[in-house]
Amino acid sequence: MKQRLFQVILLPSSLILLAVSLSLTACGFQLRGSAPLPFQSLYVQAAPASQFATLLRRAVRAGSTTRIAEQPGEAEVILQILNELQEKQILSLGGGGRVSEFQLRYRVSFRLTDAKNHEHIPASEILLKRDFSFSNEQALSKETEEALLYRDMRNDAVQQMVRRLQAAKLQS
Repeated sequence: MKQRLFQVILLPSSLILLAVSLSLTACGFQLRGSAPLPFQSLYVQAAPASQFATLLRRAVRAGSTTRIAEQPGEAEVILQILNELQEKQILSLGGGGRVSEFQLRYRVSFRLTDAKNHEHIPASEILLKRDFSFSNEQALSKETEEALLYRDMRNDAVQQMVRRLQAAKLQS
C-alpha cells in the first residue's frame, strides 16, 4: 500500500519535471558556455595591486583556452588597464544638510594592442553606477553595503571586459 501511494505521488511530479525540461529545450534555451577569445595569449598590464586585473585573469583562464602571459613579449595581445577608479558623489541631502543618498561609480579605462602596438580596441571605458541611501544611524552597515556594491560593480566590469575581448576583431 505504501509503495503504491509513493508511486502515485511521484508520478505527477515526474511528469511536471519532464514537461518543464522539454519546454526549455524546445524554446532553444541553453546555458551560456564559454565563448573563445580571438587570440591565443593575453598579457594584462595593470597596477600590481589591481583586484580588477586579478579577477580578469581568473575569468579568462576559467572561461577560455587563451593563455595569460607573464611578460608582454610572450603575448599575442596586450590589454592595458589605463585607469581604475572608485568614485562617490552625493545625490541628495536630507534634513539638517545630512547626506541621504550617494551615487557610487566604478570606472575602468583600457585599450587592447598587439606586440607591434597596433590598436585593436582603442582607449575605451567601462562605467558602472549604483545609487544607495545613507543613514548616519547605520553608518557601519552602510560602509559594508558600499564595499559590497563596489565588489559587485568590479565583478560586472570583469564580465563586460571579457565580452568586449570576445568581440574584438584582430587585424594584421
